Amino acid sequence: MSKVRVCFLGTPEFAVTCLRALLDDEHYEVVGVVTQPDRPAGRKLQLTPSPVKSLAQARGLRVVAPESLKDNQLIVDEIARWGAEVAVVVAFGQILKQSFMDLFHFGCVNVHASLLPRWRGAAPIQRAIEAGDGETGVCLQKMVRKLDAGDVIGERRVKIPDDMDSLQLHDQLAFLGADMLRVELMDYVRGNLGPHAQDESLVTYAKKIEKSESVLDWSRPAKELHDKVRAFVWGPGTHTTLNGKRLKIHKTRVVSGEGHPGEILRVGENELVVATGRGALEILELQPESRNRLSVADFLKAQPLKAGLALG
Repeated sequence: MSKVRVCFLGTPEFAVTCLRALLDDEHYEVVGVVTQPDRPAGRKLQLTPSPVKSLAQARGLRVVAPESLKDNQLIVDEIARWGAEVAVVVAFGQILKQSFMDLFHFGCVNVHASLLPRWRGAAPIQRAIEAGDGETGVCLQKMVRKLDAGDVIGERRVKIPDDMDSLQLHDQLAFLGADMLRVELMDYVRGNLGPHAQDESLVTYAKKIEKSESVLDWSRPAKELHDKVRAFVWGPGTHTTLNGKRLKIHKTRVVSGEGHPGEILRVGENELVVATGRGALEILELQPESRNRLSVADFLKAQPLKAGLALG
């Protein structure tokens, strides 16, 4: 049976896992890759290719990186000449026009990191953890012009333990998304699997995360704060203040305790427990201003604290 010709559109590390799966699958031929332009990165702000572009170039693939597909007909015409039967879109970062999606016999399919229709939008992994969801997953959807509203071709589910952060969940979902391309996408293009419509009554949106959301409000319940800390590990992080200086919080767990929100309840050699609006939060890893990330034990050696002191 002939190989399925694929145009791949993606940008970050999440998409790399999916691209690699297609490249390593004998049933597919990736005829070209579309990604975002090189962006400044690192302290020196050097122009750096996207992770997808780096992999594509290493494998000798054709790569285009337009600032906007919508406004670049020359690039669109070039992509059309590749003769792909299906476009696979994974965290590409640009809106696609209907005329572009119509270039492909099987249309455009998208790997989305949630169980649609829950968490449509920009930050589904982080919003799922922030909301305290016990389960999430990835969906393969047939793309339409409306945001993440296309019919679902397949899904994979995964539990979210209370100690899992967004980076760990990201890696699991990337692996599951790649597996869907190997299985459900092939079943779809071979005519053995039909998409099903999303239930519009169950839609929620995962809006883009703003830096202003990073501040920990100690009046909130401990579980809510813990979920925010582990959700925002991927970025932009969470922080509070100690003696007027910013203190980043990287890892926590919910424990028992009561007190005024923000009050340090217990301090030990390996223990730092802070009161919240309901319950208490134990800080496990943190980062003082202009310092490296530390375990709470190493932090307390350098900066001893006493119960009764307030954070925030």
